[in-house]
Amino acid sequence: MTSTAQTRFGLVGSGWRGEFFLRLARLLPERFRATGVVTRTESRGAAVAAAWDVRTFRTTADLLAHERPDFVIVSVPWSVTPDATRELVAAGVPVLAETPPAPDLAGLRSLWSDVGDSGLVQVAEQYLLMPGHAARLELVRAGVLGEPTSVQISSTHLYHAVSLIRGLLGVGYDDAEVSARAFVAPLANPLSPDGWSGDATPQQLTTTLATIDFGGGRMGLYDFTDNQWWNPLRARRLVVRGSLGELVDDRVVRLADPTTPVESSLVRRQTGIDLNLEGLDLKHISFDGRPVYRNPFVGSGMSDDDIAVADIMARAGAWARDEGPAPYPLAEACQDHLISLAIEESVRAGQPVVTTREAWADSYRTPR
Repeated sequence: MTSTAQTRFGLVGSGWRGEFFLRLARLLPERFRATGVVTRTESRGAAVAAAWDVRTFRTTADLLAHERPDFVIVSVPWSVTPDATRELVAAGVPVLAETPPAPDLAGLRSLWSDVGDSGLVQVAEQYLLMPGHAARLELVRAGVLGEPTSVQISSTHLYHAVSLIRGLLGVGYDDAEVSARAFVAPLANPLSPDGWSGDATPQQLTTTLATIDFGGGRMGLYDFTDNQWWNPLRARRLVVRGSLGELVDDRVVRLADPTTPVESSLVRRQTGIDLNLEGLDLKHISFDGRPVYRNPFVGSGMSDDDIAVADIMARAGAWARDEGPAPYPLAEACQDHLISLAIEESVRAGQPVVTTREAWADSYRTPR
């Protein structure tokens, strides 16, 4: 369960993604408070201070001297994340690093060598905490599908997708054989983070398909098209297959007994629709009349992604205060990105790529 104590966090970085965390602190002041933001320049700091009513600093040392937070979020360009993480760990501060924790395999290995044994680094991988995915994971862990054997995902990219595949399959740090190909085809791309373009002209966009063989009959199928997060012309799909049934998005088919296949659905209790006057909000998700997910931020009216980000922030706060388990350890994020890098390498090489056991798997222990 997510802790309800207020979480105090510092933030290194002030870009688009960093503002997600500040927005959640503004929306839920009883749950989150930013102790300060580190920006590279004084002018950027002034802009952030004016927009978010938060103190800004030029160095992490100044941030920590002002007030010691529960943890510090590192939300900077990929190439900068490892050094920012090292600096905070050297100061003995718990870290919640954005994904991925390092840009490439050499960077992952170096970062793990330097800070892996500290137990101070978590990663803000929120996808398994998104309400729908959390409900699906609960069904899988409850054995509704029997033994999970495969996950097919067409929704998000690379390490996020790998996190979902590994989490739903229950795969740890086993070797994986990755076979990937890329296909370029025309597709209209009318919506992006910048908004609607007003242009419906098809563009040449890349779709990447990959199979990930974890051995023992366990496999993942990855399918992602450029800008699929935003493009309304491409649906999101998730399939989990098990020894006794299958989940397709929100629908489940399984055996009730040896001669009786039955179908059930995950059902969202979403208020504020039609004449419901409770306000726009997700209350819970149920399966066969049993709640399998409850919104830890009922009343906030947040999107699923915001709920998931707020959830990992709250869990990171509880972990940093020794009040809860590690939400997403560095070792897990390193393994996710290891496999996502193998997807990209397989596309470039035109042949399968096999990942092998890395130091974070051999040295991993329960942090703090």
